Amino acid sequence: MNILPGNMRFGAGQPVKRLEDQRLLTGKGQFIDDKPEDGALWLHVLRSPHAHARIVSIDSKAARDMPGVQAVYTGADLVADDVGTIPTLSVFMRPDGKPMTVPPRRLLAHEVVRFAGEPVAAVVATSRVAAQTAAEAIEVEYEVLPSVVDPVEAIKPGAPVVWPEAPDNIVAAMSYGDAAKVEAAFAGAAHTVSLDLVSQRLVPSAMEPRSTIAEIDKKSGRLILHVQSQTPGSTRDVLAEAVLKRPKESVRVLVGDIGGGFGQKTNLYPEDGMVAYAATKLGKKVRWRGDRTDEFVGGTHGRDLTSTGEFALDAKGRVLAYRVRSVGGTGAYSTGAGNIIPLVLGPFVQSGVYDLPLVHYEVKSVMTHTAPVGAYRGAGRPEGVFIVERLMDAAARQIGMDPRAIRKVNYIKPAQLPYTNAVGQVYDSGAFAHMLERASKLADWDGFAARKKAAKKKGLLYGRGLTSYIEWTGGRAHTEKVSLHATAEGRVILHSGTMAMGQGLQTTYAQMVSESLGVPMDKIDIVQGDTDLATGFGSVGSRSLFVGGTALAVSAADMIAKAREKASNILEASVEDIEYRDGMLTVVGTDKRIGLFEIAKKESGARLSVDSEGEVDGPSWPNGTHICELEIDPETGVVSIVRYTTVDDVGVAVNPMLVTGQIHGGVAQGIGQALYEGVSYDAEGQLLTASYQDYCLPRADDLPPIAVALDESAPCKTNPLGAKGCGESGTIGGTPCIVNGVMDALAELGIKNLATPLTPMKVWQAIRDAKAARRNLPPSFRDGPKDQTSGAQLRTGESRDSGFDASHRPGMTGATAPAPSSPRSRAGSPRSRRRSCRRVR
Repeated sequence: MNILPGNMRFGAGQPVKRLEDQRLLTGKGQFIDDKPEDGALWLHVLRSPHAHARIVSIDSKAARDMPGVQAVYTGADLVADDVGTIPTLSVFMRPDGKPMTVPPRRLLAHEVVRFAGEPVAAVVATSRVAAQTAAEAIEVEYEVLPSVVDPVEAIKPGAPVVWPEAPDNIVAAMSYGDAAKVEAAFAGAAHTVSLDLVSQRLVPSAMEPRSTIAEIDKKSGRLILHVQSQTPGSTRDVLAEAVLKRPKESVRVLVGDIGGGFGQKTNLYPEDGMVAYAATKLGKKVRWRGDRTDEFVGGTHGRDLTSTGEFALDAKGRVLAYRVRSVGGTGAYSTGAGNIIPLVLGPFVQSGVYDLPLVHYEVKSVMTHTAPVGAYRGAGRPEGVFIVERLMDAAARQIGMDPRAIRKVNYIKPAQLPYTNAVGQVYDSGAFAHMLERASKLADWDGFAARKKAAKKKGLLYGRGLTSYIEWTGGRAHTEKVSLHATAEGRVILHSGTMAMGQGLQTTYAQMVSESLGVPMDKIDIVQGDTDLATGFGSVGSRSLFVGGTALAVSAADMIAKAREKASNILEASVEDIEYRDGMLTVVGTDKRIGLFEIAKKESGARLSVDSEGEVDGPSWPNGTHICELEIDPETGVVSIVRYTTVDDVGVAVNPMLVTGQIHGGVAQGIGQALYEGVSYDAEGQLLTASYQDYCLPRADDLPPIAVALDESAPCKTNPLGAKGCGESGTIGGTPCIVNGVMDALAELGIKNLATPLTPMKVWQAIRDAKAARRNLPPSFRDGPKDQTSGAQLRTGESRDSGFDASHRPGMTGATAPAPSSPRSRAGSPRSRRRSCRRVR
């Protein structure tokens, strides 16, 4: 970790308004689609209508002869031209001990298609409409093959095979912990609890769909790629070295404003590669813009983890052992992080904030005939925390404990920090019980009973959800490079390899530079998204501030040190006698001084520059407590969130306002996963949720006011700023908090588990079934389980929490989410009282 001068300031705690907003809100943003056409050609991709098929033939003659068409490309053309494939990280092993193997991800499918929506051919024409029209004239003959869309079904004997070299469809497997010791602990436990849990597939929904422009620079002959990328450096390297097989120095990647990334925009996509390939072949500017259907069928999806989680507990609620068996879907192809997410990132946080002495995790990553799974806000950590937090509530209810009490029994204690969890990850800091206590007070925990009683009088079910989450941030890259320049014109310019995509980096970085150098913020320029100026790991895993910001802090210290050295020569004094303050360098005790920008005038190129590298000791571990209250209308199954409180430990918050906004956005996405969103494929691999007509996102009126409190009582110890990542925390805490609240409200009906999303249809059906079942019980059993806060012992006798129905799994055959249908086909189903669109699935 870099050690910085003790007197440096970094603007911590100042809620500076976003500098970006003025231009973004007035239509002056620089998004790819804002760029003038300048005679550019348009590329359109023809996609496979089948989830699994052999390509028998492709006849493109009619398309080539259509007006405006400049070129038509197929997978065979690219193979003949020696175009490479998009690589993945092949570092894992299969269960049979052999290295993992996956099908090559080509820009266009060759011989076989493996998911509906896979690019098969590309047309380049003088207009977007001409390219689309010509693509419809391409005749492709397919031999349709069997397909499988559910990872759990994909590993069963006889399932259709995605890739012949992995006949069981298993890409790789990992295990953690001691199975024998865990089994022994379960055998002797006073209580065991088990849940079948699914983190369903989700579609990332950035405001700006993906788009790309490629052109050849006339002077240098270099390829210029304008693309949305959170990782411009790696995008350049993959495109140049792996796909086009040319020196990376011959490619320049430029990224402007990005209308949201959420992890989806970390990969090079086939469409990006095709635009670049076409530009090099034709020597002309070529562009592509996806629409929403392109994003749904051709972009990466998130989550897709099916798990069975189990606790063995003693009589006082102490967890003795924790066992998880998971299957993570990768889709038909492995993205760069596709296997890392279920095999590594989930297990990193799967034990949460708890001191669990024995664990055994078994995880498989599995191929299916579906769109690839990639990073999506949280990338594995929401799935991991969801398991342990759902189990904590289920165990509390089964034993008869307050949900706070069971957590307190199992929390990692302050004296145990730094704490090494079951998979070797070291938590450097945290005050978990303190976070719970603070959140409980802010949420008025003691007033819950009165609010529940009032809701009951109105005929509503009322529940409370609680989550204590922890997050791993860093992207497994603990260094970042920046360059800092003071110019003769009186400006300071920072070049960074991280990438803004809505999180406010321009503001935060300018704030830090201003504070450390004493230069007004309106004199500071933050430049990102240009691989000629800066290459770094980029912005993934909530690393931009605590790693990228560390590099910035180092560069500010380096700039001051270099300026002092220059000033000592100019002012004829020793370096030790030169004091820097607010852009001026002064000989201590005298009036001899020179300005930073005056020094820059004397430098070659009229600027004083430093290239710096920041390094942190390891990941940061933001954490916190979320508490919500919600009501359910049993007549319709509609869930309404009425209160939401969070206390979040992000270490030292450089800009609390921006952090609060990040947590708000994350919670909204967590609520989306809990209540609304879910990808659904039919048995033939057709995506049924291919637009917002059938894929439901939360709206503003679905969300309550979210009270966010930041807690700085446990600064991060792995970086000199004391900062922890914050961009994904809300998503990690949000989903289990809401689901725990719904299950708390339904507990009085004996409902123990439902698979997300908890749509009105699903909740209504569960309530209906539970009431019908209770009518058939003897009178002594009709009262059902007691509220978990009452302390009453629930009925035991079953070691497994029941209620999981595989048919509720979104995205799979038999899923609750129906195929697109007319309103008439849904007559008689309960509908939301607030709207009549397709929000009840």
